[in-house]
Amino acid sequence: MPITRLLKKTEKFEIEKYKKPKDRKILAETHIPYSGSPHKHPYDSEKMILVIDPYYTSTFYYEFNKSDISFIEELPNLVNLEGEVFTIVRIWIEKTSIAVRCTPFIVGDIQG
Repeated sequence: MPITRLLKKTEKFEIEKYKKPKDRKILAETHIPYSGSPHKHPYDSEKMILVIDPYYTSTFYYEFNKSDISFIEELPNLVNLEGEVFTIVRIWIEKTSIAVRCTPFIVGDIQG
């Protein structure tokens, strides 16, 4: 089963407003941008999940602490053939923050 079947249609992602940076050059020096589809963390309200390219069959996701996010930019949404809309954002994470990168996969036979 492709990972896209495991994804749910994005609902409005509730996250507090972030102030626009005064100087994007300084932001780029102190932060790293990540783009993807934001999702609520399943059990920790202080974290968020960012799915990178939800339509790609070998997609992965990041898990970030909300306190490490300094700025969020809305990007154009993705719409699939069924009309489901995935919200896409760019989030700016402080450098040296701790995050998790996860690559889900389907367990299969080992080829020998």
